Amino acid sequence: MSHYPFGSGIVSKYLGVSRQLFDIDFAQSVLAPITLPPTMSKANATTIQGIFNRIAPQYDALNEWISLGQHRIWKKMAVKWSGVTSGDRVLDVCCGSGDLTLLLAKTVGIYGQTIGLDFATQQLAIAAKKQARTCPHLDIHWQEGDALHLPYPENHFDGITMGYGLRNVVDIPRALGELQRVLKPGKKVAILDFHRPEDPSKQVFQQWYLNHFVVPLAEQFQLTHEYAYIQPSIERFPSGKEQEKLAKATGFREAVHYGIVGDMMGVLVAIK
Repeated sequence: MSHYPFGSGIVSKYLGVSRQLFDIDFAQSVLAPITLPPTMSKANATTIQGIFNRIAPQYDALNEWISLGQHRIWKKMAVKWSGVTSGDRVLDVCCGSGDLTLLLAKTVGIYGQTIGLDFATQQLAIAAKKQARTCPHLDIHWQEGDALHLPYPENHFDGITMGYGLRNVVDIPRALGELQRVLKPGKKVAILDFHRPEDPSKQVFQQWYLNHFVVPLAEQFQLTHEYAYIQPSIERFPSGKEQEKLAKATGFREAVHYGIVGDMMGVLVAIK
């Protein structure tokens, strides 16, 4: 729980954009049916689920443009902080199109087991095709499921990651509680996400960036409505300190939030 795993003087470059096409039938054999728990707000969950299914074909391309390729660095940081090693059984919750899941799988290697879970079927279809194209030899299971009701036993995983998912769940404490439940004692979860900077000047820059860069890009992909949720989701998302308190309240014995990218983003690292 100490220092950054990467140096501060990282110079990144644009890594190229590829627009993914998906075939939903390709991944049907590896997708388990989703069941929403009775306490979950079905209307809110369905709205969020619909957004991520609709943006699936352009999701990877937009991530490249919006982050100028740096999202790869941030995801590597999350994997590093999760503490996973070769042979581990690991889980990536809200895995989307699978970038973070694939990094996890490559870290645990051919003797490890990896699960990528998401409730957006079309994102999972893209993830499955991506794996088939880049690393078919790795043991990855793509599962449709709910972050508020993880279909796994207690003390099951050696490490867990979650990228840009906690901000979008309808019950953050419950989601953290589920992560804590399925994680083995002494192991870590690393949660990467946007958050509101504490510095007012950085808040102004974040707002400018979203309004003058992210939104125009989304318009080019005809996804203005779908990406309009980002700003309000950041505004209501707990701060880093609040995330630490929530994690400890749900049973983690230690939790530290590391601000990155000028404190406009962060990684919550919690130990069970």
